[in-house]
Amino acid sequence: MNAADTDPDVEEADRRFRIWMRKNLEQAAHHFGLTIAAEPTFGWLLRSIGAPADGTEGRMWLRVVSERPEWAHGRAWTGNADANALRGLPKPHLLDVYEWAEGDWRRQRAEVLSLLPGTSCSPTADAHPGIAPPPPWWKDLRDAVSRLAETPTDRISIDQDKIDRRVRDAFGDSAEVRIEHWETVHADLHWGNLLIEPLGLLDWELWGRGPVGTDAATLYCYSLAVPDLAQKVRDYFPVLDTPDGHRAQLYVSARLLHRSGFGDHPHLIEPLRHHARALLTSLNVRPGQ
Repeated sequence: MNAADTDPDVEEADRRFRIWMRKNLEQAAHHFGLTIAAEPTFGWLLRSIGAPADGTEGRMWLRVVSERPEWAHGRAWTGNADANALRGLPKPHLLDVYEWAEGDWRRQRAEVLSLLPGTSCSPTADAHPGIAPPPPWWKDLRDAVSRLAETPTDRISIDQDKIDRRVRDAFGDSAEVRIEHWETVHADLHWGNLLIEPLGLLDWELWGRGPVGTDAATLYCYSLAVPDLAQKVRDYFPVLDTPDGHRAQLYVSARLLHRSGFGDHPHLIEPLRHHARALLTSLNVRPGQ
């Protein structure tokens, strides 16, 4: 299900998978006694599907994620449920869960979440020139990220081993970045996961401990193709101009370059490579061959 692949067989497989995922969403709606209220949207690589849905207690968000059975466990599988423990953040609350097996090849997890007010900053993870949040929104975002960073948790989102793999894959076997400081992070803070008027933070699958500055670095790297917006991120998140922030940006750059192999954000590949070269120099990291 590579977004960049135009092979007719792949396109047909994607079409059938979308139909199947729509049926899964309908099954989940029936289980919860909900009525799907709008056209569904699909997540990364068609792994998930979601839509607003109406019930006796009002409008909610209904989501179904599909995984192979061997992957249907762990932090990403229970992230939204575990995030219910977080307080004082503008985020959805998980209301109900339903799981079922599709033979021996897929495991499905349906989640009902509270529906936040506000509108999405972007239909995709990427920035675009029309995104122009007002100063109070930026301050609220900075405060939310800081509050999250100080929240204790035993969930691990990103560890040193994962950083080593991504950095070496992107920049060569001799490239090494040792993380010195850690905090609690959202770990996927891109524009498609942010709401405006008011601020909202969506998709808590991956949250947990990660390098200091990860969330600011993620938003910044996703904004590189829109320089004015990228500068706004730098203005409100001074951690980006620290050694911790440089390490986080190098990891995020490596992660997004890895994602580009699945067809994601091709317009970011060159800006990410250019940015990574400057980071490697600032951190005195020697890229490998």
